[in-house]
Amino acid sequence: MARFTDRVIRAAKLDVHLYEEVEADREALRPAMAVVVLSSLAAGVGSIGRGGPGGIVIGTIAALIGWYVWAYLTYFIGTRGLPEPRTHADHGQLLRTIGYSSSPGLIRVFGIIPGLAGPVFLVAAVWMLVAMVIAVRQALDYTSTFRAIAVCAVGWIIQTAILVGLFSLLGGFAGPV
Repeated sequence: MARFTDRVIRAAKLDVHLYEEVEADREALRPAMAVVVLSSLAAGVGSIGRGGPGGIVIGTIAALIGWYVWAYLTYFIGTRGLPEPRTHADHGQLLRTIGYSSSPGLIRVFGIIPGLAGPVFLVAAVWMLVAMVIAVRQALDYTSTFRAIAVCAVGWIIQTAILVGLFSLLGGFAGPV
């Protein structure tokens, strides 16, 4: 448990070495998934003011779906659409690194405090995006941070369109993930 906690903290601190470590550690997929689940639950709890108790379920499910879709899109875009000559990665490497990049999302639990949901979710979103750019840069062995930003941005746009469409069909809330 101490190793897991240490990795979550290092990921939130944007420690580049942590992202290299989990990229190479094939045993880190389950803990990375745990980070996503905890971050998703934090989003659900933080959303309770907007969606009531059902907000926990919808917020958690939306965050989990968003993580997987964004990781897959990032893999595809980063390895097929915008690779660098040194780019070599598998889907598992991106799932692990992107999973840990969700660690700043744990602060979303503070969205439960009246009046703080908007600012907390905004800070968490920006912090998670910065962490994801670092995770993508390391997992795809990019030398260009700009390329990692481009991959994340394109993936985010597509992921958002998919989630908005999905929640529109289901009649649910399609807010920020």
